[in-house]
Amino acid sequence: MIINFTKMHGLGNDFIVIDGINQALSLTPQQIRQLSDRHFGIGCDQLLLVESATSPGADFRYRIYNADGGEVEQCGNGARCFMRFVRDQGLTEKSHLTVETLGGPLKLVQQADGQVTVDMGVPRLEPADIPFIAPGRACTYALDVLDQHLQIAAVSMGNPHAVLLVDDVDSAPVTRIGPAIEHHSRFPAHVNVGFMQIVAADCIRLRVFERGAGETLACGSGACAAVVAGRLWERLSESVKVVLKGGELVVSWAGEGQPVLMTGPATTVYQGRIEL
Repeated sequence: MIINFTKMHGLGNDFIVIDGINQALSLTPQQIRQLSDRHFGIGCDQLLLVESATSPGADFRYRIYNADGGEVEQCGNGARCFMRFVRDQGLTEKSHLTVETLGGPLKLVQQADGQVTVDMGVPRLEPADIPFIAPGRACTYALDVLDQHLQIAAVSMGNPHAVLLVDDVDSAPVTRIGPAIEHHSRFPAHVNVGFMQIVAADCIRLRVFERGAGETLACGSGACAAVVAGRLWERLSESVKVVLKGGELVVSWAGEGQPVLMTGPATTVYQGRIEL
């Protein structure tokens, strides 16, 4: 099987993007792992598949697979790349799209400067909706991990996130604590883990350990979850610059019951064909 693909990234969070509308394909988890491997395949954090919509009112179906082959609900950086891909490939001329995901519908807007704004929807904060095992909703939850007693926020942006505050992201124990929280028994679907340093009310630094992928250079949904957590803690303003290893995003959240808006770039690296 020969597959046409495009390699893209959003602030260094890199993707293999595949048109599943004009080429018929059905990928197994093993094949996705092969494609995602940086030594024996193309290499990526996630593989994104563009499909025809299956529900009324949607323009496309957006499917996301982590490098380990597992399908996940949401990827904000990938959503921006999705928007650029479908326009660059001539699949649409629209500048406003609604796409289906496992985590629910997403609204995407192509800005005049080339950046893409993603309406990530209203964050889910009830433990059962994340999912997270807790007796009830709270702004902060105690979590025992390895030899540490941590305080975290738990948020779903269509996919589950744990957010913890650190003094300095450069020295944060991301690779040690991240995997332990990702697989913690209180997160039955596993979880993405954000390590947030508050620089000012309108600026944070962030590192994210993503489930099924490890630490990435940027995580759009993680940036949104971190801003939601900081707003719930009354530490952040409505619009926040999020500084990640791969670059910067702007995330805005007006508060309870309102959607989170994320704006940032999407970059095409190259196009190619690969035989599986």
